[in-house]
Amino acid sequence: MKNPPHLWPILLALTLPLAGCATGGGTQTGAHTHLSATQCSDLTAVRNGAPTTRELNKSELAALGEAGYHPALGFDPYYPANLQAAQRQVDLWYQAECPQAQSH
Repeated sequence: MKNPPHLWPILLALTLPLAGCATGGGTQTGAHTHLSATQCSDLTAVRNGAPTTRELNKSELAALGEAGYHPALGFDPYYPANLQAAQRQVDLWYQAECPQAQSH
């Protein structure tokens, strides 16, 4: 069966990402970290009771976003459960990836 010409771009768009997955494309070499050094430092400051700043809030929110928490505009039926789940994930990453956590 011959594919109509208008299907070729669609087939190509679907095939290339799958080929990349099959060959291991897109994977990083070495250990992948979820938190940056700045986020580790900022989370340590928050845990040690540093005064709240805009930068600390933005850093913590970015870490929560990496963990899957994205505050919705308006009503969120999963709040606060989704926030708490993201906080638990960030805590796990903090313990595993941040040297400041391992020294305590």
